[in-house]
Amino acid sequence: MSGGAGGGWHSRRSRRRAGGAVMSEINVTPMVDVMLVLLIIFMVAAPMLTTGVPLDLPQTEAKAVPQESAPLIVNITKDGKIFLQDTEIPVDELVPKLQAIGKAGYEERIFVRADKSLDYGSVMRVMGRLSGAGFKRVALVSEVEGG
Repeated sequence: MSGGAGGGWHSRRSRRRAGGAVMSEINVTPMVDVMLVLLIIFMVAAPMLTTGVPLDLPQTEAKAVPQESAPLIVNITKDGKIFLQDTEIPVDELVPKLQAIGKAGYEERIFVRADKSLDYGSVMRVMGRLSGAGFKRVALVSEVEGG
C-alpha cells in the first residue's frame, strides 16, 4: 500500500525541501513605484483643488493669518460676479446663505477674495453687506508679494 523505495508522498516532500528553498522575500519595487507615481499626482493636483474660482489677487507684504478652522470664502471676479465657495450667487442672497451655512454664527470667519482689477467700490459693497449683517471676522485675501 505504501509506495516503493522512492515513490511515496514522503519522498517527494523531502526531495522538494532538499532541492531548493522556498522563496520568502517580497518584491516591494512595484509598490514603491506606484506610491511615487501617486505622490507626484497628488502634488500636482492638490493646488488645483484649493480654489475653484480663478482670480488675479493683489499682492501684499502681510504674513499669512493662522487658521483654526476652514473659513467661508466669498469670491468676487473681475466682472463683478459673486461666488460663495464655488457657487455663484446674487449679491442679495449672500448674507442669508452665509447665515444658513455658518456654524459659528456671526463669529464665522469669512475670507473675501477679489480680483485686483475690480474697482474698490464693488469690494466695499460686499464687505459692507457682511459687516452690516453682523459678521465680525471678515478678512481680505491677497497673495504674498513676489510670490
